[in-house]
Amino acid sequence: MPRTPDTISTLRDVLTRCRTLAVVGLSPQWHRPSHFAAKYMQAHGYRVIPINPLVAQEGGSILGERAYASVREADAAVRAEGGRIALVDCFRKSEDIPPLADDAVAIGARCLWLQLGVENEAAADVAEAAGLQVVRNRCVKIEHARLFGGLGWAGVNTRVISAKRPTVLPY
Repeated sequence: MPRTPDTISTLRDVLTRCRTLAVVGLSPQWHRPSHFAAKYMQAHGYRVIPINPLVAQEGGSILGERAYASVREADAAVRAEGGRIALVDCFRKSEDIPPLADDAVAIGARCLWLQLGVENEAAADVAEAAGLQVVRNRCVKIEHARLFGGLGWAGVNTRVISAKRPTVLPY
């Protein structure tokens, strides 16, 4: 199946439409990349649903949201609240992705997002064949910051000079 390119317009569309993210492999440790990215997305108005079996087993939460053992378990809980998981963000090893792609298809997610360094073409093909947008080898936080103006918060020179922070985010 031909790969859908990760163009600026497709990335912007995914990040605009998908407001509830199931973050698979979300760590409760603040210094881990998954925690940092999820906290950033949460601060920008996204609902982050942690998928971490160890934390879920203890009945814990991460970033103020209850942790779940699986994507399907999280989806059932979110649907019971009247919501829907739109994006499955994978912070797992490449070989762990096929069952996550199957879960994303089963719950009717719009997007399967494979973080930096995560590649599994067979799983991506399964998701794309089911109609999901698949983003490969990209960080959701980096792409959001790049496309929606968050780079200045990290001290990156965006070539925009202003002493004022926007009161309304541009999305």
